[in-house]
Amino acid sequence: MKYAVNAMKTLADELFKDFREHSVSEFFRKNAAMLGYTGKIRSLTTVVHEGVTNSIDAAEEAGILPSISVMIKRVDENLEHLKVVIEDNASGIPEEFIPGVFGKMLAGTKLHRNMQSRGQQGIGIVGSVMFGQITSGRPATVVTSTGNGEIVHANVMIDVDKNEGKVLNGKKLKGDWQGTRLELELKDVAYVRSRYGPFNYLRMTAIANPHVQITFVEPDGTLTVFERATDKIPERPKPMAPHPWGIMSDDLLVLAKHTKSRTLAGFLVAELSRMTKGKVKEVQKLSGVDLNKRPSELTWEEAEGIVSAFKQIKFMAPPTAGLRPIGAAEIESGMRQILNPEFVHAVTRPPKAYRGGIPFIVEAGIAYGGGAGKTAEGEGIETEGLDLIRFANRAPLVFDQGGCAITSAARSIDWRRYGVDVATAPLTLFVNLVSAYVPYTSAGKQSIADEPEVHEEVRAAIMDVARELRRYLYRKIRVKERQQRASIFERYLPIIAKKAASLVGKKEPDIKPLLKKVAGVEDA
Repeated sequence: MKYAVNAMKTLADELFKDFREHSVSEFFRKNAAMLGYTGKIRSLTTVVHEGVTNSIDAAEEAGILPSISVMIKRVDENLEHLKVVIEDNASGIPEEFIPGVFGKMLAGTKLHRNMQSRGQQGIGIVGSVMFGQITSGRPATVVTSTGNGEIVHANVMIDVDKNEGKVLNGKKLKGDWQGTRLELELKDVAYVRSRYGPFNYLRMTAIANPHVQITFVEPDGTLTVFERATDKIPERPKPMAPHPWGIMSDDLLVLAKHTKSRTLAGFLVAELSRMTKGKVKEVQKLSGVDLNKRPSELTWEEAEGIVSAFKQIKFMAPPTAGLRPIGAAEIESGMRQILNPEFVHAVTRPPKAYRGGIPFIVEAGIAYGGGAGKTAEGEGIETEGLDLIRFANRAPLVFDQGGCAITSAARSIDWRRYGVDVATAPLTLFVNLVSAYVPYTSAGKQSIADEPEVHEEVRAAIMDVARELRRYLYRKIRVKERQQRASIFERYLPIIAKKAASLVGKKEPDIKPLLKKVAGVEDA
């Protein structure tokens, strides 16, 4: 028996001799595909995506009309060795925060605030720096200024073991420029002007962000400027308190740990939305928890009782002060600017909630004719022939289309009811999901989970714009029929009038008013 116990101990020691902790940076270095770095084209587009979304967010939060410059150039004769340069005119980054912004995963200004933003996790741009580091061995070059007369130049690399950014060398220059410029050297990537490449990504960004000007230089030197369609900067979203229906017991304990309130009753009113003194009394009655105790004394069982009570109480819908949809008029402006269609219509639906208390808004737009239905290659995106462009908080979702709630909602529509054949129609469908917590399916943030409430609301928004398209197409058919009828009468009525007049010996009548009346276009 003693021998068996010793043998098991030896086995356990053997199994655990290599046990050690791993940093989040090390995890994502070995699992870069989870961040979207898989495939040569997708990896390049992901780098552009992360840099551009950060730049637009930074400019908007500073109240600056965003002007973004993206340049991709070859480093040498190797077509898969490229440098990506992304520059913005935003507020810049204070020098002491440069290592954290570009070198420390899960650090940032967004994750802890319950409000809408393109980025959410504090992983994206650091993942791009890491991808450049592990493929080329080169640091990221950061040039930034907060407008204080100093321009900081720094080379940044990530210490993967410690999940820390390291500035290898830095210098300061004098100048009145403000903004941030990021340079990343990448290998094992490929530039192709396809629906999955950077060009189409930027084209989609311009549609959803008509207030942004984007200048893009391709590796062959081709310059494209996506001009802004409006000078209106979106209003800055405000942080929202969590809704009682949308939190769990653990969430409540975390909030209680950091609150400044002295009692649980005060804590619930201060930290949760739609919570009043009257609702607090209901919570106390249903849960049996003494809400006069200190929040720090809250136990797991008590937290469960309070959350259970929340589900039995009728609250107002979650607030949407932290959400900033694009707006129907701005969506239409963006689609007209880029697609130049013959018809466009957009809607912004009223706010809804998923998982009981997480607010979201769905926007949809539809464009017909002109450049609609065409990607950068002039081909429709493969959603049964439909050119579907998906967004979350204005950021394009280029990849993982098949597993996205937006795609499944679009495919569930019987498009024949709306008078179009999506396999051949020059049609582009735009859908944007707005939420403080977009239910992404992965850290790559390219696909939205099929939450039932989200799926149904996306479907309703698509049907709203499809009905307007049907009305337009039917009007177009009626006008065509009138024109055909008018052409027949224009051809034969003058001959009939002339013959009839000669038979009765009278002057030929003026038949123009009659032609208009018959054609049904008197007021045209």
